[in-house]
Amino acid sequence: MHEFFIGNRKIGPTEKPFIIAEMSGNHGQSLEKAKALIDAAAAAGADALKLQTYTPDTITLDVHENEFFIADPNSLWRGNSLYSLYQQAMTPWEWHQDLFAYANSKGMLAFSTPFDLTAVEFLESLQVPCYKIASFENIDHALLAAVARTGKPVIVSTGMATQAELADSVQVLRENGCQDLILLKCTSNYPARPVDANLLTIPHLSQLFDCQVGLSDHTPGVGVSVAAVALGATVIEKHFVLDRSGGEVDAEFSLEPDELALLVAETARAKDALGKVHYGCTDKEVASRVHRRSLYVAEDLAAGTVLTAQNLRSVRPGLGLAPKYLPQLLGKAVKVAVKKGTAMSWDLI
Repeated sequence: MHEFFIGNRKIGPTEKPFIIAEMSGNHGQSLEKAKALIDAAAAAGADALKLQTYTPDTITLDVHENEFFIADPNSLWRGNSLYSLYQQAMTPWEWHQDLFAYANSKGMLAFSTPFDLTAVEFLESLQVPCYKIASFENIDHALLAAVARTGKPVIVSTGMATQAELADSVQVLRENGCQDLILLKCTSNYPARPVDANLLTIPHLSQLFDCQVGLSDHTPGVGVSVAAVALGATVIEKHFVLDRSGGEVDAEFSLEPDELALLVAETARAKDALGKVHYGCTDKEVASRVHRRSLYVAEDLAAGTVLTAQNLRSVRPGLGLAPKYLPQLLGKAVKVAVKKGTAMSWDLI
């Protein structure tokens, strides 16, 4: 599989998972809180900080009725128009350079999701190392072409897209120069149910489009992300927040700092556990072989005593003959006196 670098971080199946901490609107319009979120993400061990770059006017229309109003009783954002929601959730563009630099100073990469062409132009001026395309924009071919033409790695969430739509999008990216592509399996529901994650799509996506695949995860907890790594995900993206009860726009489906640290640790552990196809002892198991079962003489035996299921048994430790030889040994006579606790060997019969 094609491996490549984002900034100074190599991404690929031989590397530990690349963990993206998604701030989204969880800063609550406070620059101080935004920097506290960066501190928390860095302390948790996240590899990258991701922002979102839009204004209400670049993402929707200033209309507050009909399809522009969120009336769904099951939505986290019901009662808002799209325009007012994005006013609350946007990250001010004048913060971006400061936040990127602050994240870099904490050892993290920093980039963003552009939602229109003006955002791409703005982010290029900040020399971001890569681009992320959100699920709701993965069918916007003009946007895809613009990020592809930068020549930088592109990460695309696949939420809602059909296989045909993804094929179109990947074609647009590649025809416009994108060589380093990661698709993120995503369920565009907030919060998402694990049952809807359909993680078996991850290896299929990788085979279908010959690229790395990861997960943009909106489910509670870290279990789905860990499972994704076991299926080959090289990138995990998760929203995070300082306190889930704080009321920020995406708080309900975001990880708190201790959970983000758990995500980093457990996905790395899952990657390590994959290893390779292997049978027999690992280096650490060699010493344990002595504690396997084997055949031992279970009674004091005089020379000529016939071996039976009572006086020859399969027990621990493992210094005698293997238990599979028991049927061959039963009924044979020992040729010398044997003490109880003697490891069985062929030279005793």
